[in-house]
Amino acid sequence: MPDLLHVKVFRYNPESDIAPKYDNFEVPVFNNMAILDVVMHIQNYMDRSLSFRFSCRIGMCGSCAMYVNGRARLACRTQVSALKTQNITIMPLPNFPIIRDLVVAMAPFFEKWKKIKPYYLPKKEISEPVTVRPDSKEREFIDDMLDCISCGCCYSACSMVATNKEYLGPAALNRAYTLIADKRDAIRVERLKVVDRSYGVWRCHTQFNCAEACPKNIVPTRSIQNLKRRCVLKKFGIFK
Repeated sequence: MPDLLHVKVFRYNPESDIAPKYDNFEVPVFNNMAILDVVMHIQNYMDRSLSFRFSCRIGMCGSCAMYVNGRARLACRTQVSALKTQNITIMPLPNFPIIRDLVVAMAPFFEKWKKIKPYYLPKKEISEPVTVRPDSKEREFIDDMLDCISCGCCYSACSMVATNKEYLGPAALNRAYTLIADKRDAIRVERLKVVDRSYGVWRCHTQFNCAEACPKNIVPTRSIQNLKRRCVLKKFGIFK
């Protein structure tokens, strides 16, 4: 690794700046350095006004998602050495309103989540908790899709989100799938009606951009295809 990184950072304050710009910094390298360490060094020692968001530092909260060298990544989990270059460009996630610098407003993302009612609702006739065995086919069906941390990387990478503000987006649809596939849920059919719209599953063009961007290796496209299948089954009265 080189001794210095040449870092170009996106800067923009909508309240005072006419247009965005980039500031350039030279950042010293140390072992096991992550992108989050890079922006923290800049803020601590070079420019205190740099704004960014982070919390857990272990890849669980999703708050430090940024656009690094042309790809959405978690800053805390992206090693500088893995980028294999000393030239690094850091930008805010695309498809989100910019609050300041690298901080984006997540409100549009979570508004889409609200539309699919992202919480489990039990059936009224159930008098005691119902379990799904970890080794059952029901659990295996959705197991890979449950690790979403709501970081917004897939949303930022989706070209359909970029062209249609109403589109629910891959994260919300993935969450809808994990609930609709659970036969214990009381409003599966209601959820399916929400996603069975032009701004729902039918807007997805199966480009797999979301899958490439997901830091948890989730494939939202697979969830969306399964939702499409269920929408068709519902039309024929097969899905219940």
